[in-house]
Amino acid sequence: MCFDSYLRSEELCDIVTRMNTNAHCDLSIVCPVFNEEENIPELYKEIKHSCEELGRTHEIIFIDDGSWDGSFPALKSITKNDARVKVIKLRRNFGQTAALAAGFDYAKGDIIITLDADLQNDPRDFNLLIDKIQAGYDIVSGWRKKRKDNFFLRRIPSAMANWLISVITRVKLHDYGCTLKAFRREVVKHINLYGELHRFIPAIASTIGVSIAEIEVHHRPRRHGKSKYSVFRFVKVILDLLTVKFLLSYSTRPLQIFGIFGLISGIAGGAIAFYLSYQRLFMNQGIGGRPLLLLAILLIVIGIQFITLGLLAEVMVRAYHESVDKRIYFIREIIGHETENTPE
Repeated sequence: MCFDSYLRSEELCDIVTRMNTNAHCDLSIVCPVFNEEENIPELYKEIKHSCEELGRTHEIIFIDDGSWDGSFPALKSITKNDARVKVIKLRRNFGQTAALAAGFDYAKGDIIITLDADLQNDPRDFNLLIDKIQAGYDIVSGWRKKRKDNFFLRRIPSAMANWLISVITRVKLHDYGCTLKAFRREVVKHINLYGELHRFIPAIASTIGVSIAEIEVHHRPRRHGKSKYSVFRFVKVILDLLTVKFLLSYSTRPLQIFGIFGLISGIAGGAIAFYLSYQRLFMNQGIGGRPLLLLAILLIVIGIQFITLGLLAEVMVRAYHESVDKRIYFIREIIGHETENTPE
């Protein structure tokens, strides 16, 4: 009888623990994982130690972004001993942006901290990020001032990209590529991520009026595994930057950018056409075989197309803002403390 009572007591304690971890907490650690099997045990120990030193209620969310090594089994084993750990396994490799979006959707903490799973980010810097958040900032971005990466393949392209992003977005940061960041819950819950826009979160969030700080954080050399980055990522950054610039300046008024090009082209074509018409009507000069006539027609047609494109974009923008959000990831399995069927 006593033994049965003991079992029921243990089961009750386990249920209470899971209910508490499922509820609201102070801190959510969001960590995308892609083929980092060797780093996971040490990564979990460091994150757990740092969170416990902070003395705050917390949860740790690992997002397995379609790993094909032993990352998922390693993460799954952690959940058996720690009810504060949640593992979200995506059906395939959707990319770091989608993995972070999944983590943000399921995070319940007032402060959300992101970091890489390669052990190059140092969890001991959590307290620095949190102190800045408590000072009143909405986003705190890490700055790997003393990077431990290859100078020519990583650091030079990164420096060029950071300078270009800062100039175009007008959000001045030294290190957009650092995943170690802290966010207020209400900020990330109102940002929709897609493509590869995770590195531009501070710039995108600036559209809703947030305060952004940057602090120097530790950066360590990679111990295990291989880097997922290459010098060709710089090209993707440039293309993503064009998208971000459009989103920041014209996402809700696309006609203003397409219309400008359309008007310039149309006015130029009209001016040339007027000039040719004057020569034909008042100076009796032939214009049928002149290339300038073809240029005038081309510019007028292009102008009409740009304006039409802008009007169609306006319709699409209205439809987008009035439609239901579409997710950019699909989950195969969630392991850890119990959660609702849908994220917040």
